[in-house]
Parts: sequence; C-alpha cells; structure tokens
Amino acid sequence: MNLLFFDIECAGVHKTYAKICVFGYVLCDERFNIIKKEDILINPRGRFELTDRKGEKGIVLPYEYAEFKHHPTFTQVYPHIKELLEDPENFVFGHAVLNDVKYLNLETKRFHLPSFRFSFADSQLIFMTHINDYSRQFGLEYIASALGVEFTPHRAADDAYATMRIVEAICKAREVEVKDLLNDLNISLGKIERYGVTRPVSRGFKKFNAAKNAARRERGIKRTKFFNHLSRKKPSKKVGALSGRMITFSRPVEDDILISIPLVDKIYASGGRYSQKIDLCNLYVAAADDKTARTQAAASLGIETITPERLKEILNA
Repeated sequence: MNLLFFDIECAGVHKTYAKICVFGYVLCDERFNIIKKEDILINPRGRFELTDRKGEKGIVLPYEYAEFKHHPTFTQVYPHIKELLEDPENFVFGHAVLNDVKYLNLETKRFHLPSFRFSFADSQLIFMTHINDYSRQFGLEYIASALGVEFTPHRAADDAYATMRIVEAICKAREVEVKDLLNDLNISLGKIERYGVTRPVSRGFKKFNAAKNAARRERGIKRTKFFNHLSRKKPSKKVGALSGRMITFSRPVEDDILISIPLVDKIYASGGRYSQKIDLCNLYVAAADDKTARTQAAASLGIETITPERLKEILNA
C-alpha cells in the first residue's frame, strides 16, 4: 500500500464551478518515504477570482498566474488525476479534504466528465480527534506549526507534503502504523461516488456534534420561554430605580432564564423597560468577562454596562 496526499488550489470557486488550477500531491510508502512529489498546473479556463465581492479576504497563490494559460486543461489532466486517486493501492489523504473533493466534483460536472470514485481520510479530522478538540477547524498552518512542519502555504504540493508530515507525526505520537491509525481513532473514511460525497467522521466528532445540537435545542427552548414571558410585560407607571431606563441583556444572561426572567419582572416593577435591540437601550447587562460580539457592540456604542450582580443590587436597593 502507498499513501497519496493531495491538495487543490482554485482560481475561483462558485456554486457551479471550482476552476481548479493546481493539483499537488505527494506519493509515499507506508514508512512515509517519498516516491514522488508534484504540482500539476492546470489552465483554469477562466480568470482568477481570489477575493470576495468587495475585493477583500483574498489569498495569494505562490505561482505566476500568467503561466497557467500555457498548461493543460482539467479535461486533459483528468485521466492522470483519476488514476492517482482511484488506484486501489493508494490510501488517499487530504487536509480539510471535503472541500477539495467537492472541487473535483464541480469540475467533473463542469466539463461533463465521469464522477471520481475513491475513499479518503482527512488530516484535519485526524488531528482534532487525536487532541480530542472539535471546537474549531484547525488550519494546516496552525497544525504544521504546532508539530514543527515547515512548508510554503498554498503551494499545493507543499500543502500535501505538510499533510503527510502531520499524519506521520500523529502516527509516531500514538505509536501506530498508518494502516492502524484510523481504527485507533475510531474514524471512518469519506467517499465520493456518482457525484455524491460523504464526509469522513469519527466517533468523537459524532458525540461532539450530538452534544452541540442538544445544547442548541435547549438554548432555543430557553430563549422561547424568555421572549414569551417578555411579550406579556407591560410598561409600569410606577416610579422606581430604573424609571426611564431601557435595558437589554447579553445572550448568556438572557439564556439563563432562572436569572433573566426574575430580573425582567423586577425591571418592569421598577419602572424600567426591556428591549431586544442594543441601539435602543441605555443600560446593558453582561458578565464582567463577557467578550461576545453583542457585548462588544454595546461597548462600541458607549452604552453603560453593568453586571447581573450590580443590577440585582440596584433593584433591591
């Protein structure tokens, strides 16, 4: 068995095309001895669109863009790429590989070519499962830096090389052969076939997603209870500690209905009112260590901010 690590760069990605301009790969044996490392440059048959609509957030590929028009088209290199990826002797890896597989799918459809058919593993998922942290997507540069792997970002063959070294490092850390790595981490392969794509998953990732979805549902139930309660509140003519004040809470305070609902009752009983809109309030309530976007927005508007504890003191005064 050989190991095939690949990476793709695109001149532009849209819902109907990917304009692949580089297919980079590293082919090695099970001991990570490199057999071949290559960048296959491809004429993308279109202009480079590496920024968003505002001309921002673009990447710079380490190639001379003018040179791409002198290279073969995707249709011409497709047989070679297909042979590499579908060779039953090649165990295929990529980093955040689902994106690259989708690019291949888009280009085969764009040029009316037969679908690819191969299974694949994802070094990003392997790393996340290895460290048991699914809270964010770990980029290739971050992982490579953490593991001491040097490479040139966005040069496809170098990205593929970095992916190889990451998998090699994790194999060494877990003291397993690469053929046993996925079993050790309880990871199943992704697959592309007949233009359908399934993602690779791990048991840990499934558990994390299940817990996250359960927490999201619970948060939704609490928010519904909070806003249903709020909708029944009427302004009070009583003069109190919060007369003339319009209050809003941070999301974490709102979601803690054991705190937020009693506070809303006291706010209205003290002559205050509650608004969901930050720009209408003149008193914002958040924990002292809250760094959420909503709290930062309140600070940027110069709105007086106090903690729930301080609000309770004012209401009980």
